[in-house]
Amino acid sequence: MARSDSTIDFHERLTALRKEHGLTQQALADRVACHVQQVKRYEAGTSQPTLDVIRNLAKALSVTSDQLLFGRDERGPDDDLRLQFEAVSRFDPEEKQVVRSVLEGMILKHEARRWQNLSNGGERK
Repeated sequence: MARSDSTIDFHERLTALRKEHGLTQQALADRVACHVQQVKRYEAGTSQPTLDVIRNLAKALSVTSDQLLFGRDERGPDDDLRLQFEAVSRFDPEEKQVVRSVLEGMILKHEARRWQNLSNGGERK
């Protein structure tokens, strides 16, 4: 059975992205300015790249570092909020600040309620 994107490890995600872009290990190594043996180690899961290399890999593969490091379900908004966040991204800076303030207020309210429940012996949700 195939694993979902959120359960794929970095080395498997790197290999899949490289292949999606039709790159050989050597071509990716050339784009990242490292030795092909190092790319092989990353893809085998026997070595972890530095932050600089992650940045270069993301650029070479035309993805964000989050897409390289995290599965779809590990980071980012839930599907039910994704469309709203995409719409907000097109707002002007003042409108974005209003949305940011409202979200921060809601998050603080939620966290305060959660901590109050925890201190009263409630569940950890």
